[in-house]
This record gives sequence, structure tokens and C-alpha cells, in this order.
Amino acid sequence: MIVDDPAVKAEVEAVFAAYERALVTNDVAALDAFFLPSEDAIRYGAGENLYGYAAIRAFRAARSPAGLARRLDRTRIVTYGRDLAVAATLFRRENAPGKVGRQMQTWVRFPEGWRIVAAHVSVVDEPA
Repeated sequence: MIVDDPAVKAEVEAVFAAYERALVTNDVAALDAFFLPSEDAIRYGAGENLYGYAAIRAFRAARSPAGLARRLDRTRIVTYGRDLAVAATLFRRENAPGKVGRQMQTWVRFPEGWRIVAAHVSVVDEPA
């Protein structure tokens, strides 16, 4: 198995960047399209546990568009073979001083493109 094939890594970096743009601009349709449309998709959020595409879509539709701007730090994307990648990043928001967010996503290539099959978002106190 090839880890971090440059061409595959570039593909995932591009979809990760597109996801980030959609997130901070609250492009709900685009955000929905990044997740696998399946009951097997999972997103654990800072305050919610979402099982299945319908629950993830409902969360996005109801989420406030205020305060979504953030700054990423220590972003790592690692690819495994041609069809699997894990993306991890830290993020900080000006409206949450003293806190650091953590985000991990598992991306899988399907015939229709790269999709998130599992995601986890949490917020903790900024380490000293």
C-alpha cells in the first residue's frame, strides 16, 4: 500500500479546502454533498452525535451561520492507497478565546468522488 501518494494527496487536499470554504460560508448544499449519503455516515460534533446522512443534513440546515470563521492550524492529511484518507486539523475562532477545536474526517473515494464517511469535532481548553 502506498501512503501519501502525491496525486491522491493533492486530490484530498483540494476537497478538504473546498469543504473548509463551504463551512465558513455556510454553504449548506455543498456541505451536504461532502458527506456520504448513507445511514452509515457519522458525525460527532461539539454538542451532538449524528448518525446517518439525514441527521447530518438536518443539523446543517438548522445551524446558525454566525461565527463560523476560523483559523486552521496543524492540518494533516494522510492518504492510504488510492481511496482512503484521514484529515485532521486544529482550529481557533475569535469568538471562542482560550479554546481550540479539533476536527478529524475519514474520506473515501466513491465513483461519484471523495466523501466523508466519519467526522469528529470537539472543542477543548487551549493547552498551556
